[in-house]
Amino acid sequence: MTISSSEIRRNMTILLDDDLYQILDWQHRQAPKAPPTLTLKVRQISTGNVYERKLPGNQKLTAAPTERRSIQYLYAEGDLFTFMDNETYDQFQMPESLLGDALKYIQEGDSVEALFYNENPVLVELPPSVILEIAQTEPGIRGDTQSGANKPATTNTGLTLQVPLFVNQGDRISISTSTGEYLGRAD
Repeated sequence: MTISSSEIRRNMTILLDDDLYQILDWQHRQAPKAPPTLTLKVRQISTGNVYERKLPGNQKLTAAPTERRSIQYLYAEGDLFTFMDNETYDQFQMPESLLGDALKYIQEGDSVEALFYNENPVLVELPPSVILEIAQTEPGIRGDTQSGANKPATTNTGLTLQVPLFVNQGDRISISTSTGEYLGRAD
């Protein structure tokens, strides 16, 4: 399916040069007495690299036939991670290379969105924030109330981040999946 520059949306997947890309941002420019140009900021799905591509403004783009599905993380087996489609209950495995940093934010039993292309998962989309448990951190020292002071902590998924001094081992905290930063305590 071809689309024009007016139909472009953020996170849309397109085919460029026989490869799959996700649109992160775009600009359509029409300079006086010059042909229009379309500047795309895209992520190559196969490598995760981000590029800026300039195309003629009137060029038609090919929308990739992708499908979003809700999947649940079940368990890990070596470098393979088993997931289940929440609608069909089919189980499938994804390699660590495809999941990348997403593994630091998901636990067994968590549901996430996945992008499928030709019935194969190509991308895992995390929610804006997740709740994880602190597995290891130094205990806060009584009387140490320095404003803005932080200490290192490791979650039960292996993510290392800076947390305030009052956070202790066993606490559940909310973490931003885009920056990996502490957002606050969770109930």
